[in-house]
Amino acid sequence: MARLPGLKVVRSKVQGYGLVTTRRRKRGSVITNVEGVLWRAKERRDDTYSLILEPGVFFDMVDQTRWVNHSCEPNVVVEAGVTKAGNGWAQLQALRDLEPGEELFYDYALPPELKERCHCGAKSCRGWIVEPMKPTSSRKRSPA
Repeated sequence: MARLPGLKVVRSKVQGYGLVTTRRRKRGSVITNVEGVLWRAKERRDDTYSLILEPGVFFDMVDQTRWVNHSCEPNVVVEAGVTKAGNGWAQLQALRDLEPGEELFYDYALPPELKERCHCGAKSCRGWIVEPMKPTSSRKRSPA
């Protein structure tokens, strides 16, 4: 696996391995394009952790980005999708300014049927690695 410039795999303070930036990153900047393999639910696979691109279509991150851990207070976002040609793509983008040595985290936001216990330690930790609850719309009552 080729090293990605400006990124380093380290022992994480949260869990297992993690990925840190070795450079300053500006909010909104692309940290890296992710190398990966697109696969479909009907295919055999050898990895549990893949991005869900759309129902039944997944993207296995096969470079150093596979070690980005989850946090309920992420500092990066993964933008991903499927091209018109049917290829998967993904990239990491900074949600805020990042300093060298900062570990990168994104919100895995798993569907409820795949949720796992969360150990991120964030102040707003949901306790589970699961997509955040969507706020329900509230209706204001008309004055009588």
